Amino acid sequence: MTKAIRIHEQGGPELMRWEDVEVGAPGEGEARVRHTAVGLNYIDVYQRAGVYKLPMPMILGMEGAGVVEEVGAGVDGLKPGQRVAYAGMPPGAYTEERLIPAHRLVSLPDSLEDQQGAAMMLQGMTAQYLIRRTYRVRDGDTILVHAAAGGVGLILCQWAKHLGVTVIGTVGTDEKAELARANGCAHTIVYSRENVAERVREITNGEGVPAVYDSVGQATFEGSIDSLRPLGMMISFGNASGPLAPLDSGMLAAKGSLFFTRPSLMAYTAAREDLLASAGELFDVVMGGHVKIAVNQTYALEDAAQAHRDLEARKTTGSTVLIP
Repeated sequence: MTKAIRIHEQGGPELMRWEDVEVGAPGEGEARVRHTAVGLNYIDVYQRAGVYKLPMPMILGMEGAGVVEEVGAGVDGLKPGQRVAYAGMPPGAYTEERLIPAHRLVSLPDSLEDQQGAAMMLQGMTAQYLIRRTYRVRDGDTILVHAAAGGVGLILCQWAKHLGVTVIGTVGTDEKAELARANGCAHTIVYSRENVAERVREITNGEGVPAVYDSVGQATFEGSIDSLRPLGMMISFGNASGPLAPLDSGMLAAKGSLFFTRPSLMAYTAAREDLLASAGELFDVVMGGHVKIAVNQTYALEDAAQAHRDLEARKTTGSTVLIP
């Protein structure tokens, strides 16, 4: 038996249970992984709360790092004792050990620590597809990034700056503004007291930005749209403040023939070659020193409910790791 955080119904953090679970031998195409660190992400909150409907009971968690204990038939390129990391479907990371499809695992370079691996895979590969594929930033661009002091935000801001991009980041407090500036933001907007769209127009001399990266959702949508220049792209990749209302396509035309997309990491890394390319590019910028992974909070895995409460209360910055 192994221990895991499991829920039997969707709702609040109080429904998370530290329970014994059975982990069997890996089947064909599977590996058994012993976790050394587990990443905390806002998608875990969505899955726990019921924003995304999933079969019950379930073990939460989309990201982890650890050691391969055993592989099933037909698995090539993995062996017991190998350090690995992963992010994406299927859920099940909030556990001491798990079975996972082997094709979702990537080898963790020796120069990266396990906590880095657990903290960087989902957030780092999200940053990768956002600025390298969804809207491919170019040297000289100016972009708007919401939640710039969050896990994805800090990685995205550093990476964009490395690519010659000017980043405008929104944050909730002066302390978070300072953190964002230390991680690549050229300009910060404290949304609790400043009008985001007006400040963006001021910073860009009235032009607006070609792309907005918005993980906040309902509370920031209008300001995001009004910050875009004609033919700009609104990239909505989260809804921490609540889901968006149904989209009026006529509004996109009226605001300047805008583009709107709702991308996901799972779609961008569904193919094995795309997963390896995304992880490889992420590892390169981290090992090259261009992006630093800030593990600013750690919790025991059994205290995952408290970690969820702190994340939802916006008490965390950067990445958070759960330790089995």
